[in-house]
Amino acid sequence: MLKRFDELTEPEVLALAIANEEEDSRIYLTFANRLRPQFPGSAKVFDDMAVEEQGHRHSLLALYERKFGKDMPYITRADVRGFLKRRPVWLMEGLRLDVARRQAEMMEFEASQFYARSAERARDVDVRKLLGDLAEIEKKHESLAAKLGETALTTDVKAEEEATRKRILVLQIVQPGLAGLIDGSVSTLAPIFAAAFATQNTWETFLIGLAASIGAGISMGLTEAMSDDGAITGRGSPWLRGVVCGVMTTVGGLGHTLPYLIPDFWTATAVAGVIVIIELWAIAWIRWKYMETPFGRAVVQIVLGGLLVLAAGIFIGAS
Repeated sequence: MLKRFDELTEPEVLALAIANEEEDSRIYLTFANRLRPQFPGSAKVFDDMAVEEQGHRHSLLALYERKFGKDMPYITRADVRGFLKRRPVWLMEGLRLDVARRQAEMMEFEASQFYARSAERARDVDVRKLLGDLAEIEKKHESLAAKLGETALTTDVKAEEEATRKRILVLQIVQPGLAGLIDGSVSTLAPIFAAAFATQNTWETFLIGLAASIGAGISMGLTEAMSDDGAITGRGSPWLRGVVCGVMTTVGGLGHTLPYLIPDFWTATAVAGVIVIIELWAIAWIRWKYMETPFGRAVVQIVLGGLLVLAAGIFIGAS
């Protein structure tokens, strides 16, 4: 049975505080070690947080030994009601910096609340003073992560880490997604519009477009997933990239396929044509925004190229 917080004795409160500081320190060290290769500045922040938690632990241990001796009861947050259940994000593969910082903020808020309540219940003057001081330390700042970030992360380090995050986003998400969107949007134009003008049957065109989009998605997804394992290139999980690429390929083809659910052929074709223009401009914008491609070059490569593929499909289907 879990103990209620109000049932804890002062020795148990101090023992619980010591156990909490030990656990938090180990978590922060784990964050630091996991983040150090890509985010050395933020890893230093978590190193400093671990040192401060160890300092709290030493103060609590010294007080416990002075007041209650060397025999300390074994108690952890898992034995007491009211503590938040922690999701072990520190065990995640590819731990993200923002996830680690949010976890740290939550941990510091919980620590502040724990010390404040413990200080209110303490009857021993020294115990009450130390717990109250620790509560004030935690309460003075919104989080220890924010406080240490102000001193440990310089502007240059923050800019470098922001550049690293952007590079990871581009390598793992934007590049495979963009490749899929281009393939799905451009390569399916010719067969879909050729089928449309050859049959002038919207339902048959829809089925052909659906098959072409899904088939292209599967093919592109597998191709991307098998291209490299990401270990050397830093492109991350091959299956994540494959899923992103496959889904975006399918979405790119479905964009101008779905209008052919409209029964009237010319209405469906007009709507599909408008969607094609939107797709091509969107792809050009993404290339400019994330791939550092000059906008004029992106327009020529994507919009003009896509329109040529579209014209080829229409010409072949109508002939």
